[in-house]
Amino acid sequence: MGPLTGTRVIEFAGIGPTPFACMMLADLGAEVIRIDRPVPKGQPVQDPYGDVTGRGRASLMLDLKSDADRADAMALIAEADILVEGFRPGVMERLGLGPEACHARNPALVYGRMTGWGQDGPLSHTAGHDINYISLSGALWSFGEGDRRPLPPLNLLGDFGAGSTFLVVGVLAALMRARETGQGDVVDAAICDGANLLMGFVRGLHARGHWGYERASNRLDGAAPFYSVYECADGKWFSVGALEPQFFAELLRLTGLSAEDFTDRHNPERWPELADRLRAVFRTRTRDEWSAVFDGTDACCAPVLDPDEALADPHNLARGLNDMSQGFAQPMPTPRFARAQCDLPKPAPHLGEGGEDRFRQWTGRARTEAEPASA
Repeated sequence: MGPLTGTRVIEFAGIGPTPFACMMLADLGAEVIRIDRPVPKGQPVQDPYGDVTGRGRASLMLDLKSDADRADAMALIAEADILVEGFRPGVMERLGLGPEACHARNPALVYGRMTGWGQDGPLSHTAGHDINYISLSGALWSFGEGDRRPLPPLNLLGDFGAGSTFLVVGVLAALMRARETGQGDVVDAAICDGANLLMGFVRGLHARGHWGYERASNRLDGAAPFYSVYECADGKWFSVGALEPQFFAELLRLTGLSAEDFTDRHNPERWPELADRLRAVFRTRTRDEWSAVFDGTDACCAPVLDPDEALADPHNLARGLNDMSQGFAQPMPTPRFARAQCDLPKPAPHLGEGGEDRFRQWTGRARTEAEPASA
């Protein structure tokens, strides 16, 4: 059983960081029930196949504009440890399900709020997406080549790194306190806040004179020849991260380059020249040939795999990182624990699947008005 076994979570259906956060909680053993909206007549119901972030929960369809369904939602809230919602500020309050109302019914509830801009501030009521939130933090500026446009790092940095991760940290910290004191809390997790915190390391380097804000001009953004990506003879790519002296010495030994040509490798003025030398040597072999050269060494070099290739990588296979039992690749729960066992959760539910049973388990009664799979 996972370390969160016995913890009850209510998820109000959303997109992006909210389901990812609840997937993480479910992966750790929490019992999650997702509140979904009834599907209008004639509108197709999406097949949940392949919905990794929707795994590990039951689905209960409630019309939150209905008094009876809101009452059922509150009945679940009364039995929950954590509530997670990702609406714009004020929406849950207008439904009568805001933090004040919920804490009146369940004082120990941890109320997690996931937004892009936060619960207050001039942008709090405006729409946005991952790319917008990381723009205002200065993070997006830092990705890409110096003379070209900034490139978004998928939606990994904003939605999942700056959003879901900090939401999970926040609700689990509040849960620990609630179990000690009996008093819940409201967690305001905003992607813009998380992205700003993630930029703290870079801002600290800048304050000490070790980082410039021009893209591709620093040790960790692809400018340094010993921390970059190089094209191989077959057009595929190889990553080099030989920062420390001993690792860089191993890189030179295995590539056959002379240490005398790299005596001033930390001088940014020489980086283009030194990168050209590494670029030339990596073009002499294919990516897989270089993989054989560097395999098992401390040169901090690794092939750049595409997502399908990564599934077959020997290290990833040995670690059992992915499961194929449902016909597609999905990641196993992480992190791992020495005592608790985090098994692969059940697949994402169809709309309405399992929700009625879980409602009865939590509340001890049947629903006031059971909604069909579509309405």
